[in-house]
Amino acid sequence: MSAPSFTLGIEEEYLLVDRDTRDLIHEAPASMMAECEALLEGQVTPEFLQCQIEVGTRVCGSMAEARADLSHLRRTVAQVAEGHGFALIAASTHPFAAWGEQKRTAKERYETIEADLQRVVRRLMICGMHVHVGIEDDETRIDLMNQVVYVLPHFLALTTSSPFWQGEPSGLRSYRIAVWDEMPRTGLPDAFDSFGEFRRHLDIMVNAGIIEDGTKLWWDIRPSMRFPTLEMRICDIATRLEDGICVAALYRCWLHMLWRLRIANQHWRRYSALLVRENRWRAQRYGIDEGLVDFGKGRIVPYPALLEEMIALVRPSAEALGCVAEVEHARTVLARGTSSHRQTATYERALAEGATGVEAMRAVVDMLIEETMAGLDD
Repeated sequence: MSAPSFTLGIEEEYLLVDRDTRDLIHEAPASMMAECEALLEGQVTPEFLQCQIEVGTRVCGSMAEARADLSHLRRTVAQVAEGHGFALIAASTHPFAAWGEQKRTAKERYETIEADLQRVVRRLMICGMHVHVGIEDDETRIDLMNQVVYVLPHFLALTTSSPFWQGEPSGLRSYRIAVWDEMPRTGLPDAFDSFGEFRRHLDIMVNAGIIEDGTKLWWDIRPSMRFPTLEMRICDIATRLEDGICVAALYRCWLHMLWRLRIANQHWRRYSALLVRENRWRAQRYGIDEGLVDFGKGRIVPYPALLEEMIALVRPSAEALGCVAEVEHARTVLARGTSSHRQTATYERALAEGATGVEAMRAVVDMLIEETMAGLDD
């Protein structure tokens, strides 16, 4: 059995804000997207709403390569946006924008989705980060998908960046998940005994005319229909670039660790979706604050302890893949909090200093603009 390549690709979705009002833009100039496409040669696409834009790295062989490419993509899109009076924020929700005011991108695929899903998809004023890892063998890809589901909530907790919705604190670290879960075919995937079983289920849906293809399986993790990769989709977008790179490295190393178990005739224990969904909710609600359930121990364990266990488990893989520093950066994320923590702190600090609610929300946007560009390579 040949080893997977463990190549990497990262997709990020950004929100475009008006520099003056700090609100989301409602209409993206055609010239802006044309300029981005000319500079980034197929690595940038419009999203469902005109206030959104998506970038994707090339296939990368190392975390350093992925970081350099993603840094270039962020910086380039931000510079083009700046020329139109806009700014870029890497956050999974905007602090105060109203979803009902947003305009859809004129694209046949999006028109079809809107006709099918109606208001559910019109509320999709959210952004995320998708991480692809090269697992070329179909059966291996399904096997590793079944096993990695266990730690998806752990990855979500490290990336939360959506504490606000339409001008109010949501009480959740990731409100994006609440919006996303209104869509069909989201959440945790079923466990499949083989790629053939997965394919049979997909074919039933396609042949019945429910969906056109597997790209409309919007699970937290899925076998990509475009590439020979296992695509993780549960995460909020990390506002700071290095935090997103850290989570991508952890995910890549976890798959590598599972592969090492597989070739040693071992297996990560699979738990029911019922149990993993509870951790998913805890990550959505509390992020890294209140701990997750360790199902082997049968109790809630503080997130810092869980993280140390994860780092220890993937250490041999991180060494093999040359990304120990990126993995260990998770301790820094834990120490300073995720974007959700910093957004909430900014909002509460502004209120304490006498700002109105609107002014406090604008202060959050200013913080997001600054942090989205922090630490980018020159």
